[in-house]
Amino acid sequence: MEQLSTFFGIRPGVTALIGGGGKTSTMYALAEELRRNGSVIVCTSTHILRPPQYPFVPHLEKPLQSGEVVSTGTVDGQKLSMPEQPISELIRFADYVLVEADGSRQLPLKAHAAHEPVIPKEANTVLVVIGVDGLGKPISNVAHRPELYAKICGTTPDAVVTEEMIAKVVATYPRCDGVLINKADDERLIEKAERLASLFSVPVAITAWRTEHPIKALRRTNI
Repeated sequence: MEQLSTFFGIRPGVTALIGGGGKTSTMYALAEELRRNGSVIVCTSTHILRPPQYPFVPHLEKPLQSGEVVSTGTVDGQKLSMPEQPISELIRFADYVLVEADGSRQLPLKAHAAHEPVIPKEANTVLVVIGVDGLGKPISNVAHRPELYAKICGTTPDAVVTEEMIAKVVATYPRCDGVLINKADDERLIEKAERLASLFSVPVAITAWRTEHPIKALRRTNI
C-alpha cells in the first residue's frame, strides 16, 4: 500500500499534526517513512513524552545526515515542550520537521480553545488526527474540552458522538490538509471509519497503529 507521506504529499519542510488521540504514533510512523528520503526532526509546540527511540538533541548546531531522526525540545520532567530554537531555525538542520501541534490528553476527539492549536507558521502540511473509537460514546467521555465540543455541535456533553458531529467540529479547525482516522482496530471500526471518511473533502487515511498492518485504507477526495 502507498506510504502515508506520499499519500498526503508531505514535502520537505514542516508538517504539523493536530486533533485527537494518535498524533504521536502518527508522527513516529511518518518519521520512519521520511528518513528513507532524508533527515527528520520530531518535536512539539505543546507537550509530548520524550521519544525513547530517537536521540535527543537539545540544541542543533549542524545538519543531520540522511536517514537520521532526532528529537528536540525543552525538557519538562518526562516530557518535551517547545524547542528553544524556533522552527524557522530547525528547518536548516533537517529535510523534514514533524511537529505535534496540539494536545488532547490522549482522548480521541478534540475541540480547540482560542489559543489552540499551536501550528507553526512555517507548516506546509497540517494533518488532523481523529480516534474512531470516539464514535457512539458520550462527548463527555471521549472529547478534550467536551463543553466546547458539545457547543459546536449544538448539543450537550452527554450526547452520543456521531460522524456528522466529528465532521462539524473538524470544520472549525483553522487548517486541515488531510485527515487520519486512527484506532480502526477491527472490521467494525474500519466500517465506522469509512463512513466518517466519506464526510471529508480532503485525503483521508484509516489506520490502526497497534495492528500488524496499520494502514487500513487510503481515500482520496470524496466531495
